[in-house]
Amino acid sequence: MPNNGPICASCCWRRSSRATARRAATAAGCRRRSPATSKRYAKTGGREGVTRLVREMESAVDEVIGVCAAEGVDADIVKDGVLHVARSEPQLARLEATLAANAEWGIDETHERRLSRAEVRDRVRVEGALGAIYSPHCARVQPAKLVQGVAAAVRRLGVTIYEGTEVTAIEAGRAVTGRGVVRAEYVLRCLEGYTASVSGRRREWLPMNSSMIATEPLPAQVWDEIGWSGAELVGDNANAYSYAQRTADGRIAIGGRGRPYRFGSRTDTDGVTQAWTIESLRAILHSQFPATYGLPVAHAWCGVLGVPRDWCASVTLDRSSGLGWAGGYVGSGLTTTNLAGRTLADLVLGHDSDLVSLPWTDRHVRPWEPEPLRWLGVQSMYTLYREADRREAAGLRRPSRISRFANLLTGR
Repeated sequence: MPNNGPICASCCWRRSSRATARRAATAAGCRRRSPATSKRYAKTGGREGVTRLVREMESAVDEVIGVCAAEGVDADIVKDGVLHVARSEPQLARLEATLAANAEWGIDETHERRLSRAEVRDRVRVEGALGAIYSPHCARVQPAKLVQGVAAAVRRLGVTIYEGTEVTAIEAGRAVTGRGVVRAEYVLRCLEGYTASVSGRRREWLPMNSSMIATEPLPAQVWDEIGWSGAELVGDNANAYSYAQRTADGRIAIGGRGRPYRFGSRTDTDGVTQAWTIESLRAILHSQFPATYGLPVAHAWCGVLGVPRDWCASVTLDRSSGLGWAGGYVGSGLTTTNLAGRTLADLVLGHDSDLVSLPWTDRHVRPWEPEPLRWLGVQSMYTLYREADRREAAGLRRPSRISRFANLLTGR
């Protein structure tokens, strides 16, 4: 079963080894950066801090690619960038607003640029495309291969990886498991959406479900009709957005939220994807690429990503307790984990590096509301997003006000 997702810097501003690979696949969906994210980071790091974090995120893409090359990790990596495509006037208005807002933060054409309808068509023929934002700071990757390759590389360096032992609680200097207690000076929690499975952590990061489907390899004539000859990642500019890539073996893998959240912060355990979600993603695939009508879906899978209450990633170390954590990537984890891991390592080692002063360091975010409030909030948000998309697709000329209310509802 292919697991696919991008290493992407621009997306981060708008988340057993088999289980790890599945999580990586579903946690890598492209999303546009939100100007609200920049404002939140600016409260702790100022404008200059936001700019530094953007640059570090972009350089992290090349860092991952460089390490894979040095360690011989074959993860189907191609750095062809990412397109966020607008397919309606409201989506185009959101695209223009995003560009304008990001420009105020110094995010210029070296980070992202506007593409015309013709320029989008030259790269990939997305049905109804009116324009797009393109960022070069994104690469296609096969996350299962990446996870397995990195694991093999660290084993060669003498690191022992322990699997099959669930941590049920985290305390100062202790990780409690069903087989005993592991003691260490520092205990670092890097579980993303699976944080909710640890005792006392259920409300810290909300486990958001994300799902993907992949087609069988497409015939050459279908690829010719779509015109997608490169390895660009493609996301849309809908409120309930989707993300897609052309895989190394000639499939289209496309993802979206599906059933976004399970009551009580329950998480997926087997990767089984609901039939409704598969059909929803199939409909998006056919809408964006009509040439795929009639072609079978070969695989479907799902997992969870971690969402903090303010929708912003963070890296923290409390030296008094020895407890630290990194996460809350909200679907952009394949790049962010690299930068967060290096930042967390510098914090533990006491290195006064540029990374430890980034504005996402030592941020404390309030927990999510108790049930049933958080379930109602997330369900309402996506119900409103889908209704907003329905109205926009039906001919609304401006972005639906319903989506603004959805953002206010959840603090997104």
